[in-house]
Amino acid sequence: MQPSTASFLIVSGLDPSGGAGFLVDARVAEKNGLRPVGVVSALTEQTTLGVRAVHSPGAELLAAQLGALLSDVQVSGGKIGLVADEQCVAAIADPLALTGAPIVWDPILFAGGGGTPLYHGDVGRAFEMLAPHIALVTPNLAEAEALVGFVVDSVKAMRHAASTIAERGVACLVTGGHLAGDRLVDVLCAPGGAPVELAAERLPDGENVHGTGCALSTAIACRLARGDALEDACRAGGAFVRACLAHPVRAGRGVPSIL
Repeated sequence: MQPSTASFLIVSGLDPSGGAGFLVDARVAEKNGLRPVGVVSALTEQTTLGVRAVHSPGAELLAAQLGALLSDVQVSGGKIGLVADEQCVAAIADPLALTGAPIVWDPILFAGGGGTPLYHGDVGRAFEMLAPHIALVTPNLAEAEALVGFVVDSVKAMRHAASTIAERGVACLVTGGHLAGDRLVDVLCAPGGAPVELAAERLPDGENVHGTGCALSTAIACRLARGDALEDACRAGGAFVRACLAHPVRAGRGVPSIL
């Protein structure tokens, strides 16, 4: 009999091209020594050239799947990515009470960091439903703006946004990949703490690789699942993504993927 491997929960959308979402999350979990389990919370029409449409898998089915899974399998941590709509958020919120494992929410709301909406519903209400069950939220600039209601276009604004979200009881890592400059700066803030800037060298053309946000949030969640402290997990997750960016995968005619 093979030795047991800790299970890692994935709740995210399915990108048929494998450039982001559930398939990338599963690869990241395996590379971090965890066994992926989970449910698909959005179905996309998507290629390496972009997202064409997002469809709901059905809130009733989603709630039944996740409830059954978490009633049976003990997970050490998990990640929530793209969820199709507010009804699906409500469907996954209650079953998440079945685990006390650290969960990271990557609030995927738009295609291309601020373009076509992918999530249909009230973002504030989604936060309220998920907040009791998550240890960290990892918005990019556009997603942070949607969560806090003000413009986030500088490191100073990122610090304000991360602090504002942390005041609501959830740690926040605002990712700065869409800011210009030679240095990549993310801002982390935990409830009751001060914002911390996590800076690293920006890799050439890294912003044009698909799935970086998915990989980052999942890598952080994997480190939390293995017992890392929050800031250590965020730094390790960033290092994991930078290592992957050195060797992106070109699967189709569009942009390359992180894995």
